[in-house]
Order: sequence, then structure tokens, then C-alpha cells
Amino acid sequence: MTSMTIRVDEQLKKSFDVLCDEFGLSNSAALNLFMKAVVRERKIPFEIKAESESDIRRKGWDAFMRMRESAIASGAGDMSLEEINEEIAAVRNGE
Repeated sequence: MTSMTIRVDEQLKKSFDVLCDEFGLSNSAALNLFMKAVVRERKIPFEIKAESESDIRRKGWDAFMRMRESAIASGAGDMSLEEINEEIAAVRNGE
């Protein structure tokens, strides 16, 4: 056996430790499982992917259009910005 030192975000490590504990594993055992899977499969055992900018824009536009359609269907499609802000304030104040 050998040791390995890595640097990770503190909150990420805490979250990882909690999950490992729930799984009944030490973080060292979990990382060993990951490393064994990488060596055995000769690949990262999950997909690493970045969306293209056009995919991100399309998803944003689609979400905007769904929200717009929902607002129109509920009768809120013609509200002014001031009316929308008043509604938000009322919800935040529990009214």
C-alpha cells in the first residue's frame, strides 16, 4: 500500500465523507473503488461532458418560453414589472 495526497474543496470533502459514511465506506475505500473501476474499465466510469453554448442557450430559451406560456395561461402574462414585484413581495411576506 501507498498513500496519496490530493487537494479538494473543503465542503466537497465534507459532503463526500457524509455520503461515504451513509454507504458504510471510508473515503479511502470509496476512492479505491473508483480507481479500481478506472483501471479495470480503462475509462472514467461516468460520462464527462460539457454542453455546447448553443445547447445551453436553447435550454434557457425553452425554459423561458415554458414560463411565458404558464404566465399567459394563469392570466399573469400581461402584468407589469411593478405588479410582478408586488406579487413576489406578498409571497415573501406570507400574504
